[in-house]
Amino acid sequence: MSQINIAQVDLNLLKTIEALHDESSASRAALRLGVTQSAISAGLRRLREVYDDQLFVRTGRGLAPTLRANQLKPLISEALDRCRQSLAMANPHNPQYQGRSVVVGLSDDFEIAYGRRLMEEIGRRAPKLRVIFRQTHSQIVAGALLDRTLDLAITAGGFAHSRLSRQVLAEGDYCCLLDSSQPGISLEEFVAREHVLVSSGGFIGITDEGLAAQGLTRQVCASTSHFAALPFLLKGSQAVATIPGHAARAIAQMTGLHVVPCPLALPRYPVELGWRTQAQLDPLLLKVREAVVASFT
Repeated sequence: MSQINIAQVDLNLLKTIEALHDESSASRAALRLGVTQSAISAGLRRLREVYDDQLFVRTGRGLAPTLRANQLKPLISEALDRCRQSLAMANPHNPQYQGRSVVVGLSDDFEIAYGRRLMEEIGRRAPKLRVIFRQTHSQIVAGALLDRTLDLAITAGGFAHSRLSRQVLAEGDYCCLLDSSQPGISLEEFVAREHVLVSSGGFIGITDEGLAAQGLTRQVCASTSHFAALPFLLKGSQAVATIPGHAARAIAQMTGLHVVPCPLALPRYPVELGWRTQAQLDPLLLKVREAVVASFT
C-alpha cells in the first residue's frame, strides 16, 4: 500500500465510516447523511483503499464492521465530535439542533419510568435534537462510553474509571409487582409464590442473595432480560416480580398490575449519570445533562 497523507483524503469520508458503523446499512447511512447510496458505496471503496481493509462485510443482517473498522470508530467519532463541538461553540445559544443526535444509555427499567420525561425535558432545552435510547447496564457501561457507543448513560453504578465523570441522580429501592390487589405480602407468602426474575444472566438476582442470607430460597418460574415483558408474564398469574421501585410504579400505572412493598430487606442503590470527562465542555451535552437531572428531580 502506498503512503497516504491527510491532504489526499476527503475528510467527509470520516462521516461515511461513522454512519456505516452506526447504521450497518449503506441505504440507511445514505439517508442519514442526505446523499445517494451510490455515493456511500463510492466512499466505502475509497475508504478501503485508504485503510487497506474491507472495513465492512456483507452479512445476512446488513454490513458488519471488521476488526479494523471497530478500532477506527472511536477515533473517528472523537474527531468528528470535536468538530461538532467547535461549531456548537460558535453559536452556543442556537435553539435548533436539526440533524444532531445524542445517544443515552440506560436499561429498560429507566426507559420505562423516565423515558417520556427525558424526551420532554431534552425537547425543551434542545428542540429538534434526536435522543437515542440504547440498552446498557452497569457491567458494560464504562466500555460503551469510552468507545463512544454512548454519549451519556444512566445506570446503578459502573462509572469508576479515570476518564469518566458521574453525578448521583437519585436513590433506588425495590418493590414487588403482581396481579392481585392487596395491601402487602408477607415473607412467608412471598417465598411460597412463584417468581419472575429480570436478569441479564437469567439465574440469580439480588432477591436470591437476600433470601439466602436468611436461609431461604424461592422458585423462579420464568426469567426475562427485559422489564417491558413483565405485564405479559404476570397478568393473570399468581407470580410476583421483585424489581426497582421506579419501574414497578411506572408499569403498574400503565397496566393495572399492583405494587406492594417488598417484605425482604434489600439494599438501596445510587442511580447515577455518567459521561466522558473530556466531553463536558460540549454545549449540547451540557444541555442534555441538565435535562436528565431535571427529569430525576
